[in-house]
Amino acid sequence: MHIQPTGLPGAALIEPERREDERGWFARVYCEREFSQHALPHRLVQTNRSLTRRAGTLRGMHYQVAPHGEDKLVRCEHGAIWDAIVDLRPDSPTCGQWLGVELSEDNGRMLLVPRGFAHGFVTLTDNVAVSYQVSNFYAPGAERGLRYDDMAIGIQWPVPIRQLSSKDAAWPAYEMTAVSA
Repeated sequence: MHIQPTGLPGAALIEPERREDERGWFARVYCEREFSQHALPHRLVQTNRSLTRRAGTLRGMHYQVAPHGEDKLVRCEHGAIWDAIVDLRPDSPTCGQWLGVELSEDNGRMLLVPRGFAHGFVTLTDNVAVSYQVSNFYAPGAERGLRYDDMAIGIQWPVPIRQLSSKDAAWPAYEMTAVSA
């Protein structure tokens, strides 16, 4: 597996090495030893999965506040998404900066999202399945979010947002959301 750091400290793009033959392919998508060797979070306690029916649907921007912060390993199992993260760690030199990357069943890439980051995605195709492995158990009272269209962040979504939940539309602006990991 190839682990590539990004411009946001702690975030990494992971590309599994596919071994292909006439039957199809096989790839390791997680290895505790390799994650540990690259100083990446390697304790994953819960796996979540979502299905989004329509292209142009946005889910996000979500995070959990301390002490319930989550590291997330995000993978698109079916279809394609454009995944976005925002560094909200007040002591980080990249606080307020964002990164976007396409994850799809075809490219097989995964994104490691460190705790203290907001995370969301927009679907690029219909019937998208996304899997998240997380390092902490979900705590409903610790759930927070920020607006996907917040001008202070300036995420450049690659497609028009056609659908989002009322909850995601109501998240506050960035200035109100800085978190500690």
